[in-house]
Amino acid sequence: MLLPVLGLIVVALCGLFLFGLATARVGWLAVAIGVVAALVPVGVVVAGLLWVDRWEPEPAKLLLIAFAWGACIATVTALLINTGAEAFGDLLLGGGNGSKVSALVSAPLVEEAAKGVFVLLIFWRRNEEFDGIVDGVVYAGFAAAGFAFTENIYYFGRAFADHGFGNGTSSGVLAAFFVRGVLSPFTHPLFTAMTGIGLGIAARYAQRWIRILAPLAGYLAGVFLHALWNAAATLNGGKSFLTLYFLVILPLLIAAIYVIVLQRRREQRIVAAALPKMAAARWIAPSEIELLASLPRRRQWRKQARKQSGPAAARAVGRYQTSVTELAFLRRTRLRTEQDRQRQEELLQALRDARADAVRLANNRDSR
Repeated sequence: MLLPVLGLIVVALCGLFLFGLATARVGWLAVAIGVVAALVPVGVVVAGLLWVDRWEPEPAKLLLIAFAWGACIATVTALLINTGAEAFGDLLLGGGNGSKVSALVSAPLVEEAAKGVFVLLIFWRRNEEFDGIVDGVVYAGFAAAGFAFTENIYYFGRAFADHGFGNGTSSGVLAAFFVRGVLSPFTHPLFTAMTGIGLGIAARYAQRWIRILAPLAGYLAGVFLHALWNAAATLNGGKSFLTLYFLVILPLLIAAIYVIVLQRRREQRIVAAALPKMAAARWIAPSEIELLASLPRRRQWRKQARKQSGPAAARAVGRYQTSVTELAFLRRTRLRTEQDRQRQEELLQALRDARADAVRLANNRDSR
């Protein structure tokens, strides 16, 4: 109990520090404008990540913590270290060069580590919630979305404080919003997703060398992309930035989306293959196989339960469906350890409890 409370205190202190710092630098109105503008891209990113996470939804609490980690703890960590790196660069290379050291060396290394640490903690401490690449991408994406949200508040606020909404001769918050909110809302999630993919690969293999090298390779890939992105924006201005965006970042984003779609289809195949065996074991009813093998049918099932028996029944059906999915993912590993077998018993109990709740709520509704 003490650790979660301490975590909340740390997050709150980091958030207050960042809010106070931004307000002192750009003013209350600029921060308010920054918050409003930053809500748009982060909403798009979060919606996309939730779409990715539909087969086996991660606990909402963990996703919220991931976002808070990125928005507060990772941001403060990066801010302090990058500021120190900039000062060191100025001392070592002369005034004005520290910002380049920070942007090209410190920021990619530190920011990707600060965001990726949370994904590593989930992989290490909550491995029952970490089944593969999709989970890695989702947790990494939420941590990165939080980081980008805080960063965008400051950048949009700074643009408004300096140039207002912008005009023909100066670029204000509208121009900043176009670059960061329209062209590149997924850059931070894309960079950190490399670490998530590496950890997702590690989660699927028992070999020690894969479990070490895959996350490291993912982290270094994210650092490289981040450094390349910052180099285009820092060294050569707008033309190089747009060239990099259309020739590197956009194709990589499309490739990442393609990989994620393939992983989602793989998850569907895993579930579909496991359902007949679950029915044979009498864990589910044979009539439920078709309902559980399709996301649209699952959604329709929950909708029907809500219509006939109320929201609580729909939530019970949702828990039942999630337990079935988690069982399918667990059993594809053939229950290699005693921990796997214990986890199976926990999921079976959760499945039975959810089914009992759904039936009870439906019967209560019918008896009225």
